[in-house]
This record gives sequence, structure tokens and C-alpha cells, in this order.
Amino acid sequence: MNPERWHEIHTLKDEGLSIRAIARRLNVHRRTVREALKHPRPQRQKRQQRGSLIDPYRGWLMAKLQQYPELTAARLYHMLQQRGYEGGYTVVKNCVAELRPQLKQAYFSLSFPPGECAQVDWGVWKGVDVPGGRRRLSFFAMVLCHSRMMYAEIFPGEAMEYWLTAHRNALNAFGGVPRKVMVDNCKTAVLKPAQGGESAVFNPVYLDFAAHYGFTPVACNPARPNEKGRVENAVGYIKSSFLAGREPALPVAMAPALAHWLDTVANVRVHGTTRRRPVELFNEVEKEALGSLPAGAYECAVRRSVVANSRFRITVDTNRYSVPSQYASQRLVLQRYADRVVIRTPAGELIADHARSCGRHQNVLDPDHERDLILRTRHARDKRRLEHFLTLGSAAEAYLKGLQEKRPDWRSHVNRINALAEVHGRDELARVLADGLGHNAFSSEYVHNILDARSRGLPEAGPLHVTRRSDLLDLDLPDADLSVYDKPPNPKEDD
Repeated sequence: MNPERWHEIHTLKDEGLSIRAIARRLNVHRRTVREALKHPRPQRQKRQQRGSLIDPYRGWLMAKLQQYPELTAARLYHMLQQRGYEGGYTVVKNCVAELRPQLKQAYFSLSFPPGECAQVDWGVWKGVDVPGGRRRLSFFAMVLCHSRMMYAEIFPGEAMEYWLTAHRNALNAFGGVPRKVMVDNCKTAVLKPAQGGESAVFNPVYLDFAAHYGFTPVACNPARPNEKGRVENAVGYIKSSFLAGREPALPVAMAPALAHWLDTVANVRVHGTTRRRPVELFNEVEKEALGSLPAGAYECAVRRSVVANSRFRITVDTNRYSVPSQYASQRLVLQRYADRVVIRTPAGELIADHARSCGRHQNVLDPDHERDLILRTRHARDKRRLEHFLTLGSAAEAYLKGLQEKRPDWRSHVNRINALAEVHGRDELARVLADGLGHNAFSSEYVHNILDARSRGLPEAGPLHVTRRSDLLDLDLPDADLSVYDKPPNPKEDD
């Protein structure tokens, strides 16, 4: 029955006509009228399904799936082709999905008394641009199983130092320690998951941390996400409620916003399961049930033996951190913290303490570490120059003492004199230094002027001319003029 006919029947019924009158007016059977009046709204017409090429093989497919549940649709497709099937793979895949529906596994609802257990896990977010490249951000979440009180923190990685620091900060934020902590099978917590009845093998560093704070780590079984469903839901909630719509930034920049969100949104909302606010349930019931914190905080550091390279650097997470230059190519002890990089000698002496860089391929240098190398290099260079100077004759040592006493910049004078020795020869410099010592002249300018004057030398002499004695006697002299004496005197000249 189409919707138009249904509306016509109901309209005539509302006008007061009987079933027989309606059937007569519309020229339909009375059963059709009664069927239409049974339904308050028109019924959708069922489409006649077309036959499919897979229909003749449905019984065979069902039998094979019952016999071999592990058979895939691709394998069944090839088997059907051998039986004469001419259709496509998509039809077979849809039919197999219909005959073998994926049913969701049923789980028990887990309940935890106050202070009994906390669940922890990592969540992965976006990457952030850092100096030298790009770094992926991860966030840590810990949830108290009874009250659903949550703690979260963002880190630039998931290494052991970040894992331990996040635990310590979470327990300090709660002000107590639960009796158990359920973890996923990440390598920072579990080295080998539980298999075949064997217990999980925990990371010894994590076990030492757990012993310090007094809780027992519990590893979830592989492929059983329901066992830590509370923290799984928390990870999804953080992504959708806090991280969604935010641009990634370094953890130090996002930490205040995340702490504010925890205090004003996450822990004060009405939880969908408990129907209580987590912070209220925590303060009323669970806080007193937690164990007390230890007297001293755990040192959340990872230690390993390293060797500094010839440039007195140690590489940590692609970044290079300096040590004092005298420790180049030596074996040292590295301590990685979440925010610091500390290097010690094997005896435990502290030699370097750097703020940890979030960048990649960065060179983190302490200027004091290379100052000793600069001084040692300068002293060695000065030593070689002095040794070279002292070989310039017996007067070199006394001349050097004179330079040191009278010239504040005596090193530059020594360097220039050494350079002059390469040009004029060591023997010539030895004579000039002896002369300068005798005249009490201590200066590279004096040495240079003497060498320059001696290099110019005297002008060359002409051919020698010898005068013979016979040549001196054979002289032709003109006669003297005596007539000037015969003139009378001039009286005006006397006046």
C-alpha cells in the first residue's frame, strides 16, 4: 500500500464513512481498508531484492566458516573461483561479513575500593617545531580508580626519566600513594609481557621506583584494554576536551593551561559513571585511604656510562652537551633528568650540569669548559715561541729578560723577532741581539732598524788613482802679474 492510498482511507474514515463505504468508493477490498486503519502511519514498501551471483554459494560459505573460522574473505574468494564463481571480490567480502558478524566481547565491570589502585598510560599528540627540527609531544595520565581523580602532564618524549618524573609529580599532586598502579606493557615499565601463564617481567628501574614509594606495579594482559579502561577513557577525554582545537607548543608553555583545565574542568565535572565530581569523591573518601608519601623524593634520573668525543661533547637525544676539555675521549657517567643533563666522573665528581634542550641537533656549550683548552693551547704556543727565541745565540736569554722587564707587550716583540730570524737568518739575529744587549736597547723595532741598515750597506768605491812624485814636480804654473804694484795710489780710496 502506497502512502497516498493510506491517506485517502484515513481521510474518508475521519469523515465518518464505514469500511464497506470506503472500499466501495475507492474500489478496493475491505481487508485493504482494515489493514490501513490498523497502522497510525503509512508503512514503507519493501523493495524486492535482486538475486546475486553469490546466492548459490551462501550455504557452502556458511559451512566453511563454521568449519574454519580463521578463513579470510580473500581466501574464500579464490576457493569460490575454483567452484565456478564469476562475481567480484567485494560481493564475497560483504557476504562473509554478513555470515560471520564481529560481535563485541563482553567484559565484567571492575570495581576498586578507595586507595586500592591507580591506572597510568601515555597518550600521543601532535608534533611541535623546535630548533633544529620537529619533536613529537606525548602526555601522561594517571587516574585514581575509585574517585576518577585525574592528573596529566605533557612531555617531549616517553623515555624512562619522563615516565618516572610524571609518576612522582602525580603522586605529589594526589598527596598520597595507592596500593597498586596498573600499567600498560610499555618498555619503561614491562620488559616482557605475561604469556603462557608466566608473570610479566618488570623493568628493574621502575621496580626500584615503586619500592621507594611503596606501591605494587600490575601489568595488564596483552590485548585487554578493559583492564585499564579508566585511564583509556581519560586519554580520550584529554584529547577531546583539552587538546582539541589547540596549537601544539613546548611542554613548559602548555603546563599552566593543562593544570588550570584539571582544576576547573576535568576534576570538577560530574562523572558519567559515578555521578559525582571526582574532586569531591576524592576529598571525602579516597584521599584518606592513600598511603603516605616517602620522606625523600626519588631521583628520577637514568644513569649510563658514556665516552666524551674528541671535541669534549656527549650526545643526548641528538643534542650535544659539553664537558670540560680535559675530559675529552674519557669515560664518564651520564645522568638524564627530565629537565637537566648531568655528567660526572666515574668517581662521582660533578663536572657538567646543563638545562636539557627540547631542540634537535643543538650544541649546548658551557664557555668555562673550553676556556681551559684555550689557555692550554695559548701556553703551548707561547712555550714554542720562547723556545725558538732562546736559540738565537747566547745573548737571547738576557735579552728576553730585558724585554719582559721593559715591554708590557713583550710577547708581540718576541713574535716579531722570531719572524725576522726567518728572513735574515739566525746568526745575524744573534749578533744584533748581542749589540742590543750591550746598548740596553730592548725592542723589536731596534732589531729591525739595525738589520735594515746593515742590509743597505756602504756605496761601492771607484777605481784607485795614485799620483807619482815626478808628476808633482813637473807643474806648469802661469807667471804672476806685478803691474798692479806700479800704479799711483788714489786719494779717494784713502778717504
